[in-house]
Amino acid sequence: MIVVTVDFNSDEALYMQLCNQIILGIATSQIQEGDSLPSVRQMADDVGINMHTVNKAYTILKQEGYIKLDRRHGAIIAVDSDKLEALERLEKQLRVVIAQAMCKCITKDEIHTMVDNIIDDYIK
Repeated sequence: MIVVTVDFNSDEALYMQLCNQIILGIATSQIQEGDSLPSVRQMADDVGINMHTVNKAYTILKQEGYIKLDRRHGAIIAVDSDKLEALERLEKQLRVVIAQAMCKCITKDEIHTMVDNIIDDYIK
C-alpha cells in the first residue's frame, strides 16, 4: 500500500499532490492493478485533508483511467488499457512541458538525459 503525504506549503493543489502520488505509486509498482485505495473518508483522515479534496482527486484519477469507482469495493486501481489514447494524452502534455523547457534554454540532450533517468527510476 502506498503512503500518501501532502505538503501544505506547496503551491501545487492538494488534490493534484494526491493524484500525482497515486500515479507515481502505480508507476513504481507500490500499488498495482486491482489494488484498492482507502475510502474517501479513510484517505482524508490518513492524510489530514478534506474529504472533498480526496473525492476530487479520485474523480480525476477515474476520468484519466487510473482507477475505477465501485460502490461495494471503493476506488480500485484499473489502469486504462487504451494505450493509443494514453499516448495521445501524454504527447499533448509533453509538448507543453518541452516548450517550457526550451523557453528556459534547456537543450534536447538535457531533456533526453532527464527522461532516461526518470524511466530508469521506474524500471529498477
